[in-house]
Amino acid sequence: MQTIRYELIPAQNGDGQVALITFDEQGSPVNTMCRQWQQDLAEATARVLADHDQLGDALKGIVLVSAKSSFFAGADLKATMRLTEADAPAAFAEIERMKKHFRTLETLGIPVVACLNGTALGGGWEVALIAHHRIAVNDAKIQFGLPEVTLGLMPGATGITKMVRLLGLMGAQPYLLEGKLFSPAEAQRLGLVHALVDAPGQLLPAALAHIAALPQAQQPWDAKDYKMPGGTPASPKVANALVVAPAMLTKTTRGRYPAPAAALSAMVEGALVDYDTALRIESRHLARLMTGQVARNMISTFFFDMNAIKAGKSRPAGVARFKPAKVGILGAGMMGAGIAWSQASRGIATVLKDVSVEKAEAGKAYSAKLAQKRVDKGGMQPEAAQALLARITPTQDAADLAGCDLIIEAVYENRELKAQVTREAEPQLAPGGFFASNTSTLPITGLAEASSRPEKFIGIHFFSPVDKMKLVEIIRGRQTDDETVARAFDYVQALGKIPIVVNDSRGFYTSRTFGTFVMEGAAMLGEGIPAAVIENAAMQAGMPVGPLAVLDETALTLSVHVLDQTRADYAAEGRVYAATPGELLVERMVKELKRPGRAGGGGFYDYPAGAKKHLWPELRGLFEKSGASWQLQDVQDRLLYRQAVETARCLAEGVLTSVHDANIGSIFGIGFPAWTGGAMQFIYGTGVPAFLRRADELAQRHGAGFALDARTRAAIEQHQPRY
Repeated sequence: MQTIRYELIPAQNGDGQVALITFDEQGSPVNTMCRQWQQDLAEATARVLADHDQLGDALKGIVLVSAKSSFFAGADLKATMRLTEADAPAAFAEIERMKKHFRTLETLGIPVVACLNGTALGGGWEVALIAHHRIAVNDAKIQFGLPEVTLGLMPGATGITKMVRLLGLMGAQPYLLEGKLFSPAEAQRLGLVHALVDAPGQLLPAALAHIAALPQAQQPWDAKDYKMPGGTPASPKVANALVVAPAMLTKTTRGRYPAPAAALSAMVEGALVDYDTALRIESRHLARLMTGQVARNMISTFFFDMNAIKAGKSRPAGVARFKPAKVGILGAGMMGAGIAWSQASRGIATVLKDVSVEKAEAGKAYSAKLAQKRVDKGGMQPEAAQALLARITPTQDAADLAGCDLIIEAVYENRELKAQVTREAEPQLAPGGFFASNTSTLPITGLAEASSRPEKFIGIHFFSPVDKMKLVEIIRGRQTDDETVARAFDYVQALGKIPIVVNDSRGFYTSRTFGTFVMEGAAMLGEGIPAAVIENAAMQAGMPVGPLAVLDETALTLSVHVLDQTRADYAAEGRVYAATPGELLVERMVKELKRPGRAGGGGFYDYPAGAKKHLWPELRGLFEKSGASWQLQDVQDRLLYRQAVETARCLAEGVLTSVHDANIGSIFGIGFPAWTGGAMQFIYGTGVPAFLRRADELAQRHGAGFALDARTRAAIEQHQPRY
């Protein structure tokens, strides 16, 4: 066997033998349910049966252990990426075979003990659930749980059936439908782990002691007097809750994520039948999910792409790791205050500078407000909150920035102002320090002209609100060196955020692509399509909010400011900028109709005091056309394809250099629907030929925004991932 070691060891006090099954996948840092492991599991099960027949009562029990630092990582996701819908029957048979071996081990009448030395997620937790008794190392860093739903899958290797029977239908929901994880101590409180030890070396002795103390074992659901915690779906209380569950789920998923619905079905259907039938129901649902496109989309991005970023695939190699000790922030407004919180909460000394101490103090007050909320909810000790706030030094004096490893300017989007604060603050940097701009649109190479060391100047674009948004876009200017990019990458990771790295251009990647989404929505309004149709179509497609609502929130005046700046920049180069129909409509909203956006009292929406916002009634008379024809699918396609086309262009132009940065950036930065796997995976999931055909159709009907030139088509083909 290549992934499992099997041996007989003496039971406690030398009284009989215990089968020790050690998971140790060769050539891998973790154990997975790869095909070889499934074959080895069959052989290990056969050897247990043979020893049980030969030794009889002298085989006292079975112990499951891991030779890795984690217990078990779960499914072989690369193999899942190679599946298609035609593979569903074979996948079902494979799942059933594996579960047959699980069932054999747990029904021999002798105790099976799992020694959980490290993390067990997904299939790894399902392996742990084979055991009648689970012992874990009491380490808060260890995680257990079933996060499959976050990858478009469900825990179908006994996870749903067993967790429902252990916790009940209501109790199991957060762990099955939301993928909630839990620590060893939490697992013990839930009754999912039966004992805790302080060190890995104590696991095996504790397992042998348990086998000696309780020589007979069966799973709870195999007992004649078993009752499901909280009741079955037949009980009135559970039945009433289940009546609304599908509707609540659809409200959350908008029908775009099949995994939570499949998991809920398997939970309820399985709770109505016997255990073995429940396992078959579970297998059918899992086989359908794991051979479907949504699972491949989500696995590709949330597992492979995310791991690529965590591993530093976009970080220049050969640069020593950087740990920021003191970081300065210029501008204590919404962005600067949010960055200060993110730094201080991660132990970084922060100097928050504004034009007056009062403004800087107001920026620090934002952190005080966030910290107090956590204290009130019990998520932070008062002492920790005070220590966090003590790390933020509000000031109006540039001299207080002396010795900073990094200074980030987060002032208003004005070139002259940014140049002024750069020249003022840059001399205060520590030797080897670097300077960053938090601009969301202005090209970094141009801003770096104000720097005395443009090779140490970089863009670090945070998203608002900073305390909630995980993504940070790192922008390499034309002269930015590798060391500065690597240090910026390390800084972002030190904040616990997700860095993507892009090359300089107007709007970079996220702002440029996000602009196409909102402006396509505005263009459709100008064509006469009802505003409510546009907004609802976007949300039904999986966008968090509609394009008109986003324009209101970010301020229509900001879009017009960017348009005016773009026109001026083009004029300075002797060119004329041709505004898009969407941009012209937004300009009309601001300059003619005096609708600046939410902050200015109203834009596409009205915001009545104490009431829910609603679309501005005048939009109907101003823009809707009774003769305008539209199809919901066309509206949705225009919103998604426009962003995907722009992403592909960024890849072709070298603004983006990797698919993983494109996918993660589009989901976490601009809200591209997670079910697609991101803007590039949307193309690959649709199928490149099908995507190109549809984009060509949209270009013919709706303009050059959907046109794909030869270079972009080649980039799409060239960057397609292979598994």
